[in-house]
Amino acid sequence: MLLDKIDIALLKNLQQDAKQTNKQLSLKLNLSVTAIYERIKKLERSGIIRKYVALVDRTKVDLGFTVFCHIKLVQHAHKSVVDFEREVVKLTEVLECFHVSGEYDYLLKVVVKDMDQFRNFMVEKLTTLQHIGSTQSSFTISEVKNTTALSF
Repeated sequence: MLLDKIDIALLKNLQQDAKQTNKQLSLKLNLSVTAIYERIKKLERSGIIRKYVALVDRTKVDLGFTVFCHIKLVQHAHKSVVDFEREVVKLTEVLECFHVSGEYDYLLKVVVKDMDQFRNFMVEKLTTLQHIGSTQSSFTISEVKNTTALSF
């Protein structure tokens, strides 16, 4: 689907605050409420807008310790990759998992309460998954930039 400048403006506004009413958006974008509604529905049907979520402040719910884990599989056979991916998506502490190129095979973003909880996660969950050859973890010192908004 080709986005026009109004679609882009609409998406930028929704990424900043998805709870805005169609009336509020219509005033900002100088369109009718019906036009805004139809454009949003079109963006949803096309899959450009996948879902609406609440962004929770991790520190306020006692999950302020972020760790990036590099995972190297023992082998790269199709079964190993599929098995690992099927199991890692079940780990609630893992917010993001990327299959990457380079020295390691996967990069995980893990969020837990503290170092003790991370150790428990590593020992009791992550390293019990089959096909993991090695891991390397990096602990965040501070968060410089963290956004979900795409730039157009």
